[in-house]
Amino acid sequence: MPDSLQDLADALLRAGRDAGADAAEALMVRGASLSIDVRNGTLEMAERSEATDLGLRVFIGQRSAITSASDSSATTIAAMAERAVAMAREAPQDPHAGLAEPGQIAQDWDVAALELADSTPEPDPATLEQDALAAEAAGRAVAGVAQVQSANAAYGAQTLHMASSNGFSGGYSRTSRSISCVAIAGTGTDMERDYDGDARIFQSDLRSAGEIGRVAGERAVERLSARKPATGSYPVLFDERIAASLIGHLLSAANGAAVARGSSWLQDCLGEPVLPDHLSVIEDPHRARASGSRPFDGEGLPTARRAIVENGVLTGWSLDLSSARKLDMTPTGNAARSVSSPPSPANWNIALTPGEQSRADLIASMGTGLLVTSMIGSTINPNTGDYSRGASGFWIENGEITYPVNECTIAGNLRDMLRRIIPANDARPWLSRVVPSLLIEGMTLAGD
Repeated sequence: MPDSLQDLADALLRAGRDAGADAAEALMVRGASLSIDVRNGTLEMAERSEATDLGLRVFIGQRSAITSASDSSATTIAAMAERAVAMAREAPQDPHAGLAEPGQIAQDWDVAALELADSTPEPDPATLEQDALAAEAAGRAVAGVAQVQSANAAYGAQTLHMASSNGFSGGYSRTSRSISCVAIAGTGTDMERDYDGDARIFQSDLRSAGEIGRVAGERAVERLSARKPATGSYPVLFDERIAASLIGHLLSAANGAAVARGSSWLQDCLGEPVLPDHLSVIEDPHRARASGSRPFDGEGLPTARRAIVENGVLTGWSLDLSSARKLDMTPTGNAARSVSSPPSPANWNIALTPGEQSRADLIASMGTGLLVTSMIGSTINPNTGDYSRGASGFWIENGEITYPVNECTIAGNLRDMLRRIIPANDARPWLSRVVPSLLIEGMTLAGD
């Protein structure tokens, strides 16, 4: 059998056609990963994986089915195609199913400009182990840290190729390098946990292991002797580490699949204000060295920069082909899929307009309120936007951090909350979701 992913994809398409498919799409993913965990100064786990995964989606009219495998032999490819066609013949009709038209597919792109893959050699296990050990040692060295729960260093590389019977064929590679550390401070019933980590495409961009371990330890110690805050209505500042979750809820509600199902609290908000009028949410899948970048989407459509929210106004949904057809709209190049799943809308790199004030400025302006640094659980009503989450962080008095808090719940309605957000200017520009700390006045807080 051919070894290149493009040749394998072409072989799958031929097999699908020979088995009786009217149209077909093949997705090939070849990847390798290496992960090292240390504990108490010694290696705890070393894990390496390598795989080539094949996925085939076929259409019989407007019936479709998907098969996948991790064996690229000619026998397996033929069996995949026959099984997929047999399944498609029994599948229900979907009037919105189908590949892109030839005029819709991506025709030209510059993968090199996206800088998705580091050309430096894969690090050896000893290098990753040294990074993990350095992070653990730095965490343990922080006064008050009882133990480091985990320290990890990892590397991953992936190449994909997609080809369809509509004429699309394309692929690209990406790499990742990461270090993380989780520290525990205190003893007995007064124990707190916190973390730090970094993940980049390029090794040279990665923060040092020592810094990551130290920050994890300091964060854990800062949380010691936490207590419940008072119940009432207070300003809440979402720390930059978690603020992206709020914009994530907005993106979920602007997902074309949710809108097509009628299960979005933004259902009737297209063209309406959803953020303060000086804020925009920009999606840019062509940012260099960003993990959310890609030259085309999971259906072979070109990706492009667009404003999801512009000057506070919701301008459009995130659409794959199916949801666009259901809503009688134009697809936005936002389809994501795996070798074993059909496409569905997703978002790429997102950035919220930054504010002019620092995080410290916002804290100083709060008076009395809550700085949230960690959240657990989630109760989000997708139809109404009602929001309730467990939270912990730090209590603010007279514009200053006074003591750590935990075991409280913050609640509100996303439609109202997002209209009142005040952004800081502390977003990390290399993340795929560039969202700064966000202040929201007058949220309901349940504590003591």
